[in-house]
Amino acid sequence: DFINELCEAVLRRGVQDAPDFLVIDGGEGGSGAAPATLMDHMSLPIAEALPRVVDALLESGLKERIRVIASGKMVTSARAAWALCTGADFVNTARGPMFALGCIQAMRCHMNTCPTGITTHNKRLQRGLVVEEKYTRVANYIRNMNKEIDMIAHSCGCRHARELRREHVRIVESANRSVALSMLHPYPVDAARAAVE
Repeated sequence: DFINELCEAVLRRGVQDAPDFLVIDGGEGGSGAAPATLMDHMSLPIAEALPRVVDALLESGLKERIRVIASGKMVTSARAAWALCTGADFVNTARGPMFALGCIQAMRCHMNTCPTGITTHNKRLQRGLVVEEKYTRVANYIRNMNKEIDMIAHSCGCRHARELRREHVRIVESANRSVALSMLHPYPVDAARAAVE
């Protein structure tokens, strides 16, 4: 699999040639410009892809050198906190700020005909995007998301969201039963786990 091949190549060349970061964008991600077939049916879901990447980096001893950024429908604070627990160092989100701007998901991003004026160069359509009104909505969204991530971390007994680990998460499966994330995706080796903690 690709991440293991990448880790092997980095170790062969030397860690000085390693990428500084990897952005893991699960199959749930994508823009309104992507074909629906690709958006809906390609790629691994982030819940599967992110632990695979983090574990491969831990196993190869590269996790401290290569930062992991989780992306792909990281719209809610709970989803972002889950990504941090899984091993992401950072979280990207575009969808949430787009909604805060007023995106209605018209799926016309690539056609220059966005009816809300967000993703167009058409001057007439751009009038729909009143920056003086919308920038506060985006700022509020980001501020509140960060506040809620901190609240989740504090609820788990952590001083900061960077302290979140897999042990802090339980995944609800069927029939209202949950399983610990650390059981679904155990850390690969104790030595690597100790390095993370």
